[in-house]
Amino acid sequence: MRQYSLLENLLFPSTPLNGEKLRRALQGRTIVITGASSGIGERLSYLLGQCDAHLILTARRVEKLQKIKKEIEQIAPASAKVTVYDADLRNEEELDGFLAFIHSLPTAPNIVVSNAGLSIRRSIFDSLDRSHDFARTMAINYTAPVRLLLSVIPELERNRGQIINVSTINVALIPFPHWAAYQASKAAFDTWFRSASPELHARGIATTSVYLPLVRTPMIAPTDAYAKMPAMSADHAARRIAKSMYTKQRTVRPWWLPFGQLASIWGRGIWERVAPSRLRRKE
Repeated sequence: MRQYSLLENLLFPSTPLNGEKLRRALQGRTIVITGASSGIGERLSYLLGQCDAHLILTARRVEKLQKIKKEIEQIAPASAKVTVYDADLRNEEELDGFLAFIHSLPTAPNIVVSNAGLSIRRSIFDSLDRSHDFARTMAINYTAPVRLLLSVIPELERNRGQIINVSTINVALIPFPHWAAYQASKAAFDTWFRSASPELHARGIATTSVYLPLVRTPMIAPTDAYAKMPAMSADHAARRIAKSMYTKQRTVRPWWLPFGQLASIWGRGIWERVAPSRLRRKE
């Protein structure tokens, strides 16, 4: 595991995980994880693979999913049972196929981890003929998780289950230039989920929003500026998600996020005046 710098240790203090509580909470449970073939989803799959649970893993890369399944099932006799289904959830037909597959299984989901996502960093002026980028980003970050949850909510109600939304701190902060597609789509699902949560709680379904900072995953690799920025490890993010499965904490966020939110409120006017001149200098 990559070692944190001094600053990263301050920003991302360790997350103690009670393995026994986690195993008890997940024993005999069925857990759906989207975006399971890399990054946070992959590390979470390996972590939960040590429990006596049924993991349903979905992503586009079937070879990677099969590799994760094989390795988990070789851990120990008591390790999780793993079922994989390859699908591009942006594609309506493939999403329909995945939903039909879930409902065909003998055990209904107890926990859904909405983790699949797409990030795009591009100037609006480089996107004038690329409206499809916005459609694809909205499809995976908003439409797909909404459709997935609407499909399984009845089962989650019967099982008194849990939904975990793997979100980003960006939805709580000032939007940044070049991230319009990503930030708008993540904010859309965050708003939908927070709006739906009281209704879900009333029916016995627990909800958890996990607001993550920058996480060192393949998704951020194309952005050179992130190479030297403080970032949480994917293993650390996976532990934070796993811990919420037995604590049922409704909101998981960095300790410093409320200060960032205050700065976003008080500094919005200044930022909106300064940002255009900074962009002009860069261009």
